[in-house]
Amino acid sequence: MTTALSQSLESMLISFEMDDRRISARPGETILQAAQRHGIEIPHLCYREGLRPDGNCRACVVEIMGERVLAPSCCRFPQTDMKVSSTSPRARHSQNMVLELLLSDMPDAVYKPDSELHGWAQKRGLTQARFAPRRQPAADASHPAMAVNLDACIQCTRCLRACREEQVNDVIGYAHRGHHAKIVFDFDDPMGQSSCVGCGECVQACPTGALAPAQAVWRQTPDKRVDSVCPYCGVGCQLTYAVKDNRILWVDGRDGPANHGRLCVKGRFGFDYVNHPHRLTKPLIRRPGIPKTKDFTVDPANPWAVFREAEWDEALDLAAGRLRDLRDSRGSRALAGFGSAKGSNEEAYLFQKLIRTGFGSNNVDHCTRLCHASSVAALLEGLGSGAVSNPVADVEQAEVILVIGANPTVNHPVAATWMKNAVKRGAKLILADPRRTELARYAAYTLNFRPDTDVALLNALLHVIVTENLVAAEFVAQRTAGFEALKRNVESFTPEAMAPVCGIPPDTIRAVARLYATSKGSMIFWGMGVSQHIHGTDNARCLIALALVTGQVGRPGTGLHPLRGQNNVQGASDAGLIPMVFPDYQRVDGDSVRAKFERLWNYDADPEPGLTVVEIINAVLAGQIRGMYVMGENPAMSDPDLGHARQALAALDWLVVQDIFLTETAYLADVVLPASAFPEKTGTFTNTDRTVQLGRRALDTPGDARQDLWIIQELARRLGLRWHYPGDDSGAASVFAEMRQAMPSIAGITWERLEKDSAAPYPCLREGDPGERVVFVDRFPTADGLGRLVPAGIIPAAEQPDQDYPMVLITGRQLEHWHTGSMTRRASVLDALEPSPTASLHPTQLERLGIEPGGAVTVASRRGQVTLTARADPGTPLGAVFIAFCYYEAAANLLTNPALDPYGKIPEFKYCAVRVRPADER
Repeated sequence: MTTALSQSLESMLISFEMDDRRISARPGETILQAAQRHGIEIPHLCYREGLRPDGNCRACVVEIMGERVLAPSCCRFPQTDMKVSSTSPRARHSQNMVLELLLSDMPDAVYKPDSELHGWAQKRGLTQARFAPRRQPAADASHPAMAVNLDACIQCTRCLRACREEQVNDVIGYAHRGHHAKIVFDFDDPMGQSSCVGCGECVQACPTGALAPAQAVWRQTPDKRVDSVCPYCGVGCQLTYAVKDNRILWVDGRDGPANHGRLCVKGRFGFDYVNHPHRLTKPLIRRPGIPKTKDFTVDPANPWAVFREAEWDEALDLAAGRLRDLRDSRGSRALAGFGSAKGSNEEAYLFQKLIRTGFGSNNVDHCTRLCHASSVAALLEGLGSGAVSNPVADVEQAEVILVIGANPTVNHPVAATWMKNAVKRGAKLILADPRRTELARYAAYTLNFRPDTDVALLNALLHVIVTENLVAAEFVAQRTAGFEALKRNVESFTPEAMAPVCGIPPDTIRAVARLYATSKGSMIFWGMGVSQHIHGTDNARCLIALALVTGQVGRPGTGLHPLRGQNNVQGASDAGLIPMVFPDYQRVDGDSVRAKFERLWNYDADPEPGLTVVEIINAVLAGQIRGMYVMGENPAMSDPDLGHARQALAALDWLVVQDIFLTETAYLADVVLPASAFPEKTGTFTNTDRTVQLGRRALDTPGDARQDLWIIQELARRLGLRWHYPGDDSGAASVFAEMRQAMPSIAGITWERLEKDSAAPYPCLREGDPGERVVFVDRFPTADGLGRLVPAGIIPAAEQPDQDYPMVLITGRQLEHWHTGSMTRRASVLDALEPSPTASLHPTQLERLGIEPGGAVTVASRRGQVTLTARADPGTPLGAVFIAFCYYEAAANLLTNPALDPYGKIPEFKYCAVRVRPADER
């Protein structure tokens, strides 16, 4: 820090006297905050760091010289030379009286071992209250995740502020008057019947355990607390595991850069899957004579009907031996591998390195092909980088937020809280999606456009911006190429011409275009509603064009952000789990790049890009791919047209699967290798913000399950590779050190820094650099530094509704479950909240079909059919049905279309023609 800066900061401090000590407060700091920073303890209960101070408990009162009444230190700001006492007889008597009065209402039962009220009372020697307790409400055990025991409630309203002001869910209220006053959910409903989304922010905020996890383990004292990262969506929330006897008791949010203590229902309550009886604990080998077929029924509780247990050496020798034989007899391109976006960066890096150097080809891919491959294709083409330009938290500085083809309250709940917070502060939200989702409550404009008409809507917005001279002319001239071609392309896309196509009125299109283009900062977020189309790349090209022609990129509060679905899909892609690029998106068909990796890895590289996920499945049925190694992926549930995908997996000569459960894919394997779950490993994970974060091992693996890095290395050794990474937790650090040599974007991030800070953004080119939160500030990482504007035309979906299949299927995730459900459906709370598959239809649609909500419906496409329960959803458009794809018993991907985007090679999950009828109708 420079002397001038140090002197400037010093001049801003407020010097005052506290308990006969001279201390200083920083600008905006309350008396309580300044006291805490200087090690002075003042009782407090309604105050909690991160929540707006309320000052209603009065436990923190202090005496200020010259003032008649005591002041709540959590709400009062110090002034220069103010004299404050928290220990005067008057202040101390009042503090103790508040604690004693609250203590008198406490029940005999202890709902929270580290109750803050009891903690302060013990410090003050208040063991027994002198006052009679008030009448207390009955307990409420209606919610699977949380218990409500208002007999321990001190009405501090921390839960209310956490619910309304942090998470902005607006479920918790404060009702009635006098001694009838109490905390309520919605209209005084039982919590389990309210609109509560189960985030548990109220539980984390509650000082007494009046709101607590429903499981009795909450009342145990943990052996240790381990800081780590959430294993679910791409937001990358940091958390802390409370662990006892190798089991997670509960989870708390931690102050990480993406969440600042917040969690969602999955992050807080979806952890006990690691102890599920279905966990694989021994290697399995398929029994001779047990056939493989696409029509199978998985019984993960009884794998021995299909498999036998084996020792590790036998399983590894057999798994690698058959893969080696196929490589040597059929050629390197007869093998392929699917890596995982759920594992660590180090696991992804070693896996793709094994496929390239051990198998000898670039046939390696993972689930990015099924989510944002088209977005990455467009971003690399237009901007030279496939990652986001700005972190989610930049919504705090945005004036306009455009969310399109995404449902953040369900898929990225904590990210959605920052968007809602931004709207509360005055930002304007534009929500564009065929479905009306929860964020519509906060939107200035809700554009429920017709499915499959993204380009029509976006080009109409571009038309308005261009024709009304809303273009950032200087930015376009200096930092982009291709504007004239784009201008010509959008000439015919007038709002009047596109309104009948997309279903949005011309005046609304014009108003939205003007709002986005003229704000000081506009951010675009999009999800798989944009990317999972055969025109997904074109959709993303239009979004990139919107940002470039208006200059809404390269500054805080602006930019482009494709919201990543899985916890490490960004990191796995960065680490090279893509068939056409090495780590850091360096093309495999580039001579100099290939030479670099040949030197680093000491092998002869295949110059041909490999096959993508769907191409590999097709190549199996064509007889070209004969063996596969699948780590932590479940293509028998996640791929489109599952009947086709399962047929291919069953047709392989040899399939090795590495996973923690007997998934649908593992059921078709020849060898199954029991791996480590997320809390059982140490490694780095990269979130949607481009932040590399350290996940720390909290548990030991069960039985004879092993670390994934160890398994990969043992297979590599049997394939003839001479790898020598440590087999313990230090192995991840060793692999990361090698990754820094291969990947310039993280070269400046050291393992020691991650151990100290837990997180670091990239690009970070040199040690000591902080890393770049916002990129594209001065130039784009293209050959000439310019962003490319690429025109897009209207391409209809590959399969349109007709007389036989008159409706449209939209697939996606739901709040309580994640991806293919292998983890969340084995998490007791999450499964209790959403135990069975549903088909969401508009109430009018159900009435037209003669189907009652809760009735059984059959949804059929040209590829298959599923039967599930009808759910009335006013947000689903007429003519469409929404199904989550996480349910094995009603797998939505049995219906989906495998048609591919020509650039990103992503399947069209978001649009296919279906027929819906009552299940009992023939």
